[in-house]
Amino acid sequence: MSPGIGLMKRRVPTEKEAIPLAVSGIIKKYSVSAEHVKTLETKYDEDSGDWYVALGFIEKKAIVKIDSVQGTITEINEI
Repeated sequence: MSPGIGLMKRRVPTEKEAIPLAVSGIIKKYSVSAEHVKTLETKYDEDSGDWYVALGFIEKKAIVKIDSVQGTITEINEI
């Protein structure tokens, strides 16, 4: 039996660590430079243990969902 989300050590425990991971995902997916990416908002979901980072870049916006336990990007949705 695996421990619940509250008992597992998070690989991305803080906002400071979530933002660079989200920016790197945008750079890789959209081939933009880091100078063009701006952080708009961040939110942590206590229930699921996921970070949501809203980023703006070159007239586009996207929300990046990050699994804080696995330390991976699970979704990138352009809005």
